[in-house]
Amino acid sequence: MQAVVKRPHIEIIIRGSVIPPELMDVLKKEYGKDLNLIADDGEELVNVFDSAWYKNTKEKMTPGRYLRIYRENKGLTQIQLGEALGGIPRQHISNMENGRRAISIKMARNLSSLLGTPLERFI
Repeated sequence: MQAVVKRPHIEIIIRGSVIPPELMDVLKKEYGKDLNLIADDGEELVNVFDSAWYKNTKEKMTPGRYLRIYRENKGLTQIQLGEALGGIPRQHISNMENGRRAISIKMARNLSSLLGTPLERFI
């Protein structure tokens, strides 16, 4: 499977049998409708956002999974994120990531600001 993104003078090619859903989310956020998925065997272009694979992956995404993805993308440990949020314990961050603790609106705003992500990801 191959993901191809075309913008003026930009083409990103990712080859492999499985493209990580986290990567697809980042590509979708950045390129929107310009993102196309092409099979390696030359099949026609498919709108990845209409595919069963994408819909299934999107259903599995939770605010906690987004939190873990964005935290790891910034290179932060749970301890470092907790400290940046004003001394929140590592276990609290872990519980939010694993869905055992809800992310409040106030916390979602802080996370959005700190991680540079849309607020809606954490709600």
